[in-house]
Formats: sequence, structure tokens, C-alpha cells
Amino acid sequence: MRIPLDYYRILGLPIQATAEQLRQAHRDRTLQLPRREYSDAAIASRKKLFDEAFAVLSDVEQRQLYDTRFLARAYELEPENGAAIDKPHGQSPEADAGSDSHTPSIEIQDDQFVGALLVLQDLGEYELVLRLGRPFLTGGSASLKQVQFGDPSIVFSDIVLTVALACMELGREQWQQRQYENASEALETGQQLLLREGLFAEVRGEIQSDLYKLRPYRVLELLALPEDQPTLRYQGMHLLQDMLQERDGIDGAGDDQSGLNIDDFLRFIQQLRGYLTAAEQQVLFEQEAQRPSPVATYLAVYALLARGFAERQPALVRRAKLMLTRLSGRQDVHLEQAVCALLLGQTEKASQALERSQDYGPIAFIREHSQGAPDLLPGLCLYGERWLQDEVFPHFRDLMQKQASLKDYFADQQVQSYLEELPEDADADAAWSLPLHASVANAGLDNTIGDSANRSRGDRGMTEPLTVGMNGRSRRDGIQAVGNVAEGNRVATERSLEQEMSHEYLINTARAHIAARTGAATISPEHSAEGTLPVAERVPQSSRTPTATATRPAADRVRPANRSHGNGDGRGNPAAYRRGERPAKTKLAALLPWLLPLGLIAAIVTLGFMAGSLWRRASTPTVQEEQLNLRLDRPLIDQPSPTNTATPGSSPTASTGLITATIAEKVIQTWLSAKADAMGADHNVAPLAKILEEPKLAEWEGAAADAKRSNQYRKYEHSVKVSSVEPNQTNPDQASVLADVTEATEYYEAGQRKGAESSPNLRIDYQLVRKDGVWLIQNWKLLK
Repeated sequence: MRIPLDYYRILGLPIQATAEQLRQAHRDRTLQLPRREYSDAAIASRKKLFDEAFAVLSDVEQRQLYDTRFLARAYELEPENGAAIDKPHGQSPEADAGSDSHTPSIEIQDDQFVGALLVLQDLGEYELVLRLGRPFLTGGSASLKQVQFGDPSIVFSDIVLTVALACMELGREQWQQRQYENASEALETGQQLLLREGLFAEVRGEIQSDLYKLRPYRVLELLALPEDQPTLRYQGMHLLQDMLQERDGIDGAGDDQSGLNIDDFLRFIQQLRGYLTAAEQQVLFEQEAQRPSPVATYLAVYALLARGFAERQPALVRRAKLMLTRLSGRQDVHLEQAVCALLLGQTEKASQALERSQDYGPIAFIREHSQGAPDLLPGLCLYGERWLQDEVFPHFRDLMQKQASLKDYFADQQVQSYLEELPEDADADAAWSLPLHASVANAGLDNTIGDSANRSRGDRGMTEPLTVGMNGRSRRDGIQAVGNVAEGNRVATERSLEQEMSHEYLINTARAHIAARTGAATISPEHSAEGTLPVAERVPQSSRTPTATATRPAADRVRPANRSHGNGDGRGNPAAYRRGERPAKTKLAALLPWLLPLGLIAAIVTLGFMAGSLWRRASTPTVQEEQLNLRLDRPLIDQPSPTNTATPGSSPTASTGLITATIAEKVIQTWLSAKADAMGADHNVAPLAKILEEPKLAEWEGAAADAKRSNQYRKYEHSVKVSSVEPNQTNPDQASVLADVTEATEYYEAGQRKGAESSPNLRIDYQLVRKDGVWLIQNWKLLK
């Protein structure tokens, strides 16, 4: 049969190779053995090909004849008669798979077939190995029953091993190309082959390890697909659930064998949130919160609040508020509780929550935009709306482009109906007896993929039974007042003073009703005692502190002194209302001078004032916003490569035998590539540690750091030709490599090109050492 190989590739040499290079390459290739799982027959078959290539190329006359045919096939394509050069009659289609009339090929004996597969495997021709080897494993036209291939049982196991290894290496190659599902398919194909045949358990373990490490990438790739591909996204969700189960939750200590520690996994969860809808996140995190998990509880609150506001389902907002009650004993979640209370029309509870909050930045923002008002309701309305728009919605793929409007929310008829019928003390009895939500217990994730963004609004507000309250009129006034404050903050500059007065009247009327009912002032300016929880006691949050406060001077972020608004208007005195007095209207005249300026200030507030962080630190490892910069095309963990996950024999710069010219050239090429990365625009020094040994490692890490500080970088173009390889006679882990290097350099400073330089025909003597089976460059000397 014929195989798409040529003698030069078999020995790893260029066509210009000298007789000495031929002898060196033949010796090196012979000493470099494949994996120990291969049979002696396969190793002998492989060596036979090396011997045959060396015999032809070392004979002057045979080499000339071979070169003529080799070049004719490569450059002349086909002869005029249309027959391929040296293509014998009766060639098997299997042996010619992957070859065409322009590809050099050689004729081999049948018993050399396994050896040829091994050579192709060494050369990285994984797809070609699969095309050649599979027909012998599927019972197709190729059969091993014929004796000329060798002992059928031995040959079969060698072909199974070669095909499985080709699948593994192809999967790793596709992984590095960020084709994660293709990589998984290749790895699973190799694993299934080994499982079916019951062979090579160690290789199966290597493939399974790769599949575990690949799962986070697959999850991100699948969940990022459009929502019109529910089957694939559903598969990604199930992979995620498997990981969570094996880890014992988001912040659990279990091992899913992905290589992600707790901090890495928290960043992973934060990254994938942007690929899930609000409904999907609600179901996922409510399930996880049952473990229990404070992180999952907080993320469930996020999803419930976002969905409740966006879909006009205040029942979901109430669920979020109840779940926050579970966290309030350990974390400062009062600001979130205030927003929930605001959306439920519970202005008094919102005020009480603000009093207890230790989040100085957001409180300062709210105070700043409530200046002149008798309470903090105007600032809270502005804060809540911007917070939902800038910090909540961006974490959900179906809400990223949605506009948050408190006015539209409170103007919704079903929202108003639900809030009017919600009893004032509805949260008290349910805080610690919150049942699993129906959508979690009954539907699960299966029903959220594909239709989560298209739920009908017909069942809004119906997820919980409605209880008719005693104070419907007061609550209706409060709802209307909050909606009007939100609208006033947004478009105050477009309203007349008369309209502003009307809205202020509604706000004060609502406060008066609440004060009359409770016998206490709506907002108490006195804050609770100072004190903050330890960092470890806070649930991780990533998006609550407004970006504006981060840029303010430190003095502006300090909590302001307690202010007393007084109660001279009678707001705190129930008797005033019983006498028919109207303190809100009485105070209106005094408020007129600042109403219009307040509206103007509110209108020009930029979106930079975002609302507070929704991922606090807890006793579990934390996630910070600046860490959450992961992208789908950027690895979470080191991707498997021949140098860090494969066996030493599969690495381009590794070997268990003597170093060869091919390996030496790859070592130098790897170094030159690492040098280009370290001295390039990104100054990535990580690859240096994988190819350099001290003292050169420290020297080039320092050079890269100096260039980065000077805002300088370089671009390189290299070519390498190895002249000789001399292993150390006393220490096989040391070698000297003589190479001719051509280097072209472009110099840049502050992004501007400053010049160029070319260094042709550099002769360099490299000193190599082998550590853990991998060849590294320890030093070098420039000879000319």
C-alpha cells in the first residue's frame, strides 16, 4: 500500500540535509521511543521505516532518483497523461485516504502499516491517522484477518491505541483553537473507543481528565449561543449543574476536577451570568440557595429583583426581600432591602432600611439627591432606578438593553393592584418559612431554556396568593407618590413648577397617611450605631458601589453627620391629623424655593452614579469587580498543551531519549516565540518560564519589565536552522545545539515605530538542560 509520507518527513529533515544530518536524525529518531503501551512489533515496524528512509537518502544515486520524483510530485503536479507518478495499480483506498495526486507518498509493506501510523502520529497528522486507522476498527472494507498485517490481536490493539491518542491530541489542538465543543467531541470519541474495546485504562484516564478540565469552557460556549438554540443551551446548563453538584455548590469545597479553585469558580459563575436570562438565573440560583449557600441566595435575590421589576411582577420582588431577610443577620443588605421596599410601595420600611445601612457611598449619593427634602425618598428613587439600569440589568442577557423606569413600573395596573392588597406586615411571618418557589420545585431549569424571555404577562403578580389589606387607600397614595418622585427625578427640567408642586404634594400626602397610621415619623434621620461587619462576614458582591463614589475624594465618601429634619410640621404627631391639619401642604410653601433647582440637579446627574455593590464578601472566598474580566475567548485555567498536560513524549520540547535535531529546533523556536511575547506590546512574560532556565530566565524577565516601564516594545521575525546537536556524553539531560538564526526587529516607543534592524546569519551555541522530561534553554553564546 501507499502512505502519504516522504523519507525526509520520516526523518524530520529538510531536502537540503547533509549526510551528517541524515546520520544524526536517523540515530535520534531510532532512540526516541513511542509510548510504552505500544507493542514491540509496532516499535519494530516504525524503526523499519526509519532504516528504509536512511538507506535511500544516504545512497547518492537513490537519493537523486528519489529527489527527482519527490520534486516532480511537489511542483509539476501530475504528468500530462494524467497518471500520478509512482502510483501503483491496485492501491487500497484506505491507504490513500487523506492523500491526493500532489502529495508525496511512499510504498510500504503491509506489516509496516502500524509503524506508518506511529510516524504520522509523531508528525501531528492526527486527522490523517483517524482516516487511515478507523476502517480497520469499524469492520469496513479494511480487515486485519489477513496475516500480512501481523498478529491480528496485536495489530488491532496498536491501531486502537494510535487512533485514541490521535483523538486526544486532536481534541487538545482544537481546545487551544477555542473550538470547545469540537474538542469535546474528539476527546469523547477516543474515550468511547477505549471503553468499547476495554483497553488502555491509563490513556482513558488522561482523556477523562481533559474532559473534566474542558467543562467550564464548554459551559460558557454553549450558554453563549442564541436563545433560538435551546437544545445546546440546555446541554450547557446540565454541564453546569453537574459541576455544581460535584463541588457541593457555588462556594462548596467539593472537587469537580476542572482545576478551578473556589475563587476561580466564583469568577466563572460571575462570567456566565451574562449568558443567562433572568428566569434561568432565578431557577438556577434558587435551587442552589437550598444547600444553603449565601452566594447563591444573593444571586437569586438579584434575579428575582431584576425579573420582578422588568416583568412587573412585584410578587418576585417580595420574594427577593424575604430572601434578603435570611442574609441580614450576617451581612449588611439593608440597601438592597430598601430598594425592595421601595418597589413594594413600603416607603416606611425603605426608610428604616436606609437608617441601618453602613454603605456610605450609596447613602451619600441618596442624601445628596434628597437635599432640601424632608426625607430620603427622592434620592432613593433616583438611586434605585439608576442601580437597576446600570448594575442589575447588565447581568442578564434578556435585560441588557431594557430601560428601567420606576414611573412605568408603578403605573402598571397589575403592580398597583398587587401592592394595594399587600398587607403592611406581610413579610414578618414569611421571612424564615419561605418555601421553594413553584417554578423551581415543579418546572426546574428544563422549562426556562428557550422560553424564559417570552413568558406571558398574564400571570404577573399571581405567583403568590393575594391578601386584601386594611389600608388600601394609604398604599395607593404611597405607590402613586413613589412613581411620581421617580418621574420627577428623570424629567424635572421638562416640567413646570406647578407640576413639581403637585408631585411634592402627593409625596407629602403619602407620608402623612403613613405617619397618621403608625403614629411615627416616616423617616427617622437618626442612624444606628456605627460599626461594620468584618470583611469575611459579607456575601461577595460585584456591582453595588456606584462608580461615581469610587472617584470622589475620600472626604466625600465619609458618612455625613446625622441630620435632624425636625418634626415642627407635625408629621410625627397623630393629633395634628385628627384635628384636620395638613402639615404636608403647610410645608409646601417653604419648599418652593428649592423644588425647581432640585429637579434640575436630578436631571443632569450622569449615569456614572451607579448604585451599590451586589456581591458582598462573606465567609466564603470573595469575588471583586476588577477580577471579573473573563471572556469566552480567554482561558479561565491553563489550557492543556503538550507541555503541561500530556506525557513528556508528546511535548514538542520533551523527550525521554536523546535530543534530536527536530526537538532542538522546536526548543529554539519556542524560545524565540516566548521572546516575542515578552518583548511585545503586551509584555507577556509567562511563556519565558516554560522554555528558559536560570540565569537566562531572570535576565529576560527583567528586560521585559524594563521595556514595559519605558513604554517600549519590539516585533520580531525569526528563522532557525539547526546545524548540529551534541548530547553531553556523561549527562543525557544536557546538550549543546549549534543553530543559525536570522532575526528582524522593529522597535516601538509609545506606540510609534522608531526603527528597525536585521541580524542575518547569527550563529548561536545554545546550552540546553532537561527538567521533568522537558528541554529548556539555560544559556547561549553568540559565535558570530
